[in-house]
Amino acid sequence: MRFPTNPKILIAFLFMGLMNNLIPFSLIVAGQTEISSGLASVLNATTPLFAAVVAHFATKDPTERLGPKRISGIILGILGVSILLSPKIGNIGFSGGEVLGQIAILGAGLSYGIAVVFGRRFAKEGITPVTAATGQVCASTILMLPLIVVFDQPWTFLPQISQDAIFSVLSIAIFSTAIAYILYFELIKSAGATNASLVTLIIPASAMLLGVLFLDEIVTLTMIAGMVFIGLGLLVIDGRILRFLPKKKPGI
Repeated sequence: MRFPTNPKILIAFLFMGLMNNLIPFSLIVAGQTEISSGLASVLNATTPLFAAVVAHFATKDPTERLGPKRISGIILGILGVSILLSPKIGNIGFSGGEVLGQIAILGAGLSYGIAVVFGRRFAKEGITPVTAATGQVCASTILMLPLIVVFDQPWTFLPQISQDAIFSVLSIAIFSTAIAYILYFELIKSAGATNASLVTLIIPASAMLLGVLFLDEIVTLTMIAGMVFIGLGLLVIDGRILRFLPKKKPGI
């Protein structure tokens, strides 16, 4: 399939690059200068909660509408986020760096939620996941390039970059971006926006484990409690947890 040249689709790629790469990536990097990777991953797991709300108001798809099940899941998710935020707010106020870092990660989750709903249109336009992923990443690169030139001026520090840093960037680019976004658009096509975003449920556990193993981070009871409530919220939205509840017998 040839790369699309329709201006409408190219503008859509730019919007996806903005909402699914530029904004959330920038917020996550900024947020993780203040909070641990484990906590950031828990807050990032709120993406499906935002996606469920955005999908309800932005689409006419009956499978994406908010009903009692999804509303209950969103409430559980908000409770989980409140648990994570409340100790920091009580101790240091909204001016504290840690709270601002947490808000930045939540902002990234909102941006991801908007993007995953918007990304539904590519499958409807007959655009393959590979093409959609390529268009989005190329668009975000174009958007970021002038900002990098003006603010980072990479030519001033490129010779000092270590091999470990280069390997890390390549790993993120290949596995966590290129391959991941091909799967991402395939999931949106086959499972819908909200269900596709549910994959973020597995991120907190793996991120916390890696943070403990490689970054000497500490997993707190508050983080675990917040993750549990966010996880329950996502499972309720997905409907999976309700399948284990006893069903009411006819005539009772």
